[in-house]
Amino acid sequence: MELLISLLRQNARAPIADLAKALDRTEDEVAAQIKQLEREGVILGYQVVVDPDQSEERAVTACIEVSITPERGGGFDRLATRIARFSEVKSCYLMSGGYDLLVIVQGDTLQDVASFISEKLSTIKGVISTATRFRLKAYKENGVALYREETSQRLAVSP
Repeated sequence: MELLISLLRQNARAPIADLAKALDRTEDEVAAQIKQLEREGVILGYQVVVDPDQSEERAVTACIEVSITPERGGGFDRLATRIARFSEVKSCYLMSGGYDLLVIVQGDTLQDVASFISEKLSTIKGVISTATRFRLKAYKENGVALYREETSQRLAVSP
């Protein structure tokens, strides 16, 4: 099962025939296992990784470090789940260290992200503080390298 998941993480659109060959199984066995993983909630979805430099989409992405007060009887989970429900939130993680949650948000503009933080996130009871950092450039996303090796057009210099 782990090898199948690993192969799907590398290429979720890989043909069943290729997966079956790599796993030394029949296509029917692999297709059934994928369906089972989807039914059981192991596989929750499939996503495409887009190179932002090649796309017309120009979203602003921010990483927000959030310190919160854990709730009695719910710990961090209730508040983290509440924050994760906002449409602007793309990812939300409980972290160790100097803050509690790492929240990745996306907006059309810098002002959209700032408004989300000041009007929605910071106003939630239990949110103590936030620290925001904006993504300037992406080099790798979800295991996919976004950079291309540059080939030099310069001629070699000889002495």
